[in-house]
Amino acid sequence: MKACCHVRIQGRVQGVGFRYYTQIEARKRAVSGWVRNCADGSVEALICGAPESIDAMKQWLKGGPGYAQVDQIEFSAGHFPDNCNDFRIV
Repeated sequence: MKACCHVRIQGRVQGVGFRYYTQIEARKRAVSGWVRNCADGSVEALICGAPESIDAMKQWLKGGPGYAQVDQIEFSAGHFPDNCNDFRIV
């Protein structure tokens, strides 16, 4: 059973490799979806996969890569896109 979760991350999350490392971590966990920078300085992601893989990604996203500082993170239900079989930076 696959599920999806929409994520919004605020803090020092742009210019620190957040998207790049999110893609690496998602692929390690066989999670599909996407990650992108937002104009307000936050990062947004859609993570789809097995519930335990999504939970593992949520835990990683709470800290992010080494130079990031996550101040606030919001999780909400997401819908599974039609052709979502990889994790990409958009």
